[in-house]
Amino acid sequence: MTTSHALFELDDLEPGTARKADIGGVKVAIVRIGDDVYAIGDTCTHADVSLSEGEVWCDELEIECPKHSSAFSLTTGEPQTLPATQPVPVYDATVIDGHVHVTITQEAVQ
Repeated sequence: MTTSHALFELDDLEPGTARKADIGGVKVAIVRIGDDVYAIGDTCTHADVSLSEGEVWCDELEIECPKHSSAFSLTTGEPQTLPATQPVPVYDATVIDGHVHVTITQEAVQ
């Protein structure tokens, strides 16, 4: 089962920035690049740190962990640099009528 969650207005998230959301117990980093939004797991797989507090690399479609600088792809969740070696989950993110929606599967909540 999948559920789409309306989180906030797109205009509430500046381009090139990230914001943390807790969706049914799943911590997600919502990233805006231009008018596109991406959603990935908010916790770095190397060190238990919030990715939403890291730097967004717009040209590379990556977010960098603020602790040890591992960069994660916003489209695949795969780490692009060490020390992280494990991916973070990615979720479907869309903008509908100006609102950011993220879809979380039931499996992700468990």
